[in-house]
Amino acid sequence: MTGPLTEVLDGQREADLQRAARALLKEPLLIADGPYADEFRLVRRHAAELREWFERNVGWTLRTDADAARLRKTPGTLTDVTHPAREAARTALPFTRRRYVLLCLTLAALERGESQVALGRLAEQVVLAAADPELLAAGITFTLERRDERLDLAAVVRLLLRFGVLRRVAGDEEAYVSGSGDVLYDVRRRVLAGMPASLRGPSMIGAEDFEERLVEMTARTALDSDELRFRAIRWKLTRRLLDDPVLYYDELADGELAYLTRQRGFITARIGELTGLVAEIRAEGIAMVDPLDDLTDVRMPEQGTHGHITLLLAQHLARADRPVEPAELASRVRELALEHGGFWAKSAREPGAEPELVEQALRKLLALRLVERTARGVVSRPALARYAVGETVVREAGPARRPAAPPGVIGTTVKDER
Repeated sequence: MTGPLTEVLDGQREADLQRAARALLKEPLLIADGPYADEFRLVRRHAAELREWFERNVGWTLRTDADAARLRKTPGTLTDVTHPAREAARTALPFTRRRYVLLCLTLAALERGESQVALGRLAEQVVLAAADPELLAAGITFTLERRDERLDLAAVVRLLLRFGVLRRVAGDEEAYVSGSGDVLYDVRRRVLAGMPASLRGPSMIGAEDFEERLVEMTARTALDSDELRFRAIRWKLTRRLLDDPVLYYDELADGELAYLTRQRGFITARIGELTGLVAEIRAEGIAMVDPLDDLTDVRMPEQGTHGHITLLLAQHLARADRPVEPAELASRVRELALEHGGFWAKSAREPGAEPELVEQALRKLLALRLVERTARGVVSRPALARYAVGETVVREAGPARRPAAPPGVIGTTVKDER
């Protein structure tokens, strides 16, 4: 029997399921007492349905227990470096190569350790592990003799605090960095066990090349039938639609493009049902747009000096009909400073600041897949056209018809009615 109450309950269940799925996509590792505690409870409640959806559509496994929920994600593009781990601090600087190595060594030390650990003791274990000849041959050194090394370890620990792997009992990382104190942590072993997302342990991988190692760590099974090959294509396409800002058709292999052409409606509908994302389908590709604007770690446009400069350079690149060298973009920033510098931070107006400002803007545009770097310079991608601005149109007083925007451009026609 159906009625208004049943419809309300069904609607609430669907809303809760969507909220749980979105939380897992934002934070694949949720802990019971973390900032997403309410969403964690929803994940536990809908674990069976979520597990079945992620397994069927993207090949990701979901593990839940009383302490944590872990969605083991495999990205659609294994070599994407535009979304690095970042400091769990106000600066949110991206992790360096050494910090990634320290993160792995720290996790290994915690796995072998006790339920509590002091940061000083943890650092000693990491130093011993970092003395491995292969790491030294790769140029990775860690001795704790310099302040920047202690800062790197503190950044790794803060990331693990944010993930919920560690819980601070006493002390502060700043005191450790300055040499005036130590820190004591509880090690949450169940959460720690959920950190690895690879299907095979690194020690089981025989390949030497980095990219080949990534493939082996994430490969599910031999693709020895059409059914398995089609399933692998569906997983890869769905992963990219969930993770990437834009999926461009010209980046797909012929078989992948043919499959997407046939199954596009089904794939995008399934994603929309679970997440609330809306498919924006263009001649060049597909973007899954989030009406709630919270399923992204990079936003455009953004407030502040850097956000303003990024938007202005995006407009410049969108109107360029050729590759643009970074030096030319730096020159453009100098020109823009004369016009807009009064609204920028003082540091952005300093002579010589332009190359770094350009680099920061390009990192964001690359992460959003709006541009790409080539040997000839920076090249705009089709999605950047939405940031193109039409030519200024001077209007006389009185009614006038607004001219249409250029084909393929989503932007604004600027007018002057003085």
